Amino acid sequence: MEAFETYQTPLSSRYASKEMAYLFSPANRFFTWRKLWLNLAKAEKQLGLPISDDAIKQMEANLNLTPEQFDIAAVEEKKRRHDVMAHVHTFGTVAPAAAGIIHLGATSCYVTDNADLIFLRQGLGYLIRSLGVLISRLSAFAAEYRDLPTLGFTHFQPAQLTTVGKRATLWIQELLWDLRNLQRVRDDIGFRGVKGTTGTQASFLALFDGDHDKVEQLDDLVTKLSGFEYAYPVTSQTYSRKIDADVLAPLASLGATAHKIATDIRLLANLKEIEEPFESTQIGSSAMAYKRNPMRSERVCSLARHLMVLHQNALMTTSVQWFERTLDDSANRRITLPEAFLTADIVLSTLQNISEGLVVYPKVIARRIAQELPFMATENVIMAIVKRGGDRQDAHEKIRVLSHEAAHQVKQLGLENDLIERIRADAYFDPIKGELDALLDPTSFIGRAPEQVDSFLAKWVQPALDTDELKEALKGSKRVELNV
Repeated sequence: MEAFETYQTPLSSRYASKEMAYLFSPANRFFTWRKLWLNLAKAEKQLGLPISDDAIKQMEANLNLTPEQFDIAAVEEKKRRHDVMAHVHTFGTVAPAAAGIIHLGATSCYVTDNADLIFLRQGLGYLIRSLGVLISRLSAFAAEYRDLPTLGFTHFQPAQLTTVGKRATLWIQELLWDLRNLQRVRDDIGFRGVKGTTGTQASFLALFDGDHDKVEQLDDLVTKLSGFEYAYPVTSQTYSRKIDADVLAPLASLGATAHKIATDIRLLANLKEIEEPFESTQIGSSAMAYKRNPMRSERVCSLARHLMVLHQNALMTTSVQWFERTLDDSANRRITLPEAFLTADIVLSTLQNISEGLVVYPKVIARRIAQELPFMATENVIMAIVKRGGDRQDAHEKIRVLSHEAAHQVKQLGLENDLIERIRADAYFDPIKGELDALLDPTSFIGRAPEQVDSFLAKWVQPALDTDELKEALKGSKRVELNV
């Protein structure tokens, strides 16, 4: 880089998984730079440049930085105001046989950009595995409550019944789309390769005395040694910052999904139908001892908003890259990229913790159904009267009057919905009074919700999780414990 910008571990990494926190740590970053320098030296040696075996061996033996080398690098960076050259020098102190050939022909973006692509791809792998575990946990919840009737809401107003499990499938379906998007973008990531200062490979052409074939072979060799199937065919000094925007787009979309799920749980907690885990010694409020605030879900919403906003940052950075490059992307990306992955990681782990401890209150759910179902059942009552020879218009008028009376009890007097009692007391409905209990059975109002849950889990969730990567993740997954 052409500027002094020290790498710091973001604060949020304290709360992320060990794998994700380490991925964006200085230790891993500078280890990766050294590995990239080693790969470049190996490929250049293989193609005929005079690089000694000792140089390669010393580089291989010193890929991890010691605390003393971090101190040396910090002093060098302060003096040179250039992070890459500070680390070139530091690497040379422990690999003296390679000191003269480290970074040979390369520009700073050879290590910084190629390392970032490695981190993006690996970070997406961590998120994909965490997302697979979350989907599995929520799928178990959906299966358990596949046929438990609950009041549906549109506009957050009472609507027709659904089931607790069916509602959960709405969350899972969006997570499946997020899983697909993360897999797509990971599989699409390429390598910058060895392209030189403005992407023309001029420095490498000079190293190989104008041999274009060797320059192409060098690009291919370093790409393969670094674990990538292909390199981007053309770059400027950097890989296109559009890649960052493409990577952060599915992370932002995941943030939107997480926010919706957590918001639903917060609303259900207010209704006292479903709650997130709440520890026996947990305090909901310093003043109101009775409170059970949905703190985990609120945390998800808070972080999800941050995650969604970061994509806009990447888009803005992409749009202002001048010609072959400008440096106003550098400081921004060093914050935005790690924060996006660390935030997504925390969001997923928190959602997993919530999903593993969701508490359902069937009696509260049943009580709310009982309050609203009489109004929803009026059409069934009318149809039953007609089947017994009654007049549809007469039945409708009877129900209308009784419904308004019951609504007055609920809205004006704050009493329970007594519509069914009013129907039972009206002689007009004598022919169907023996059917009222059946007509009011909540399970007759949930349609195919249980069957939809079964079909969705079998035809969509199971195939999505049936990959070696996700089966391994599920096999090794553990319950997530969070400090509230």
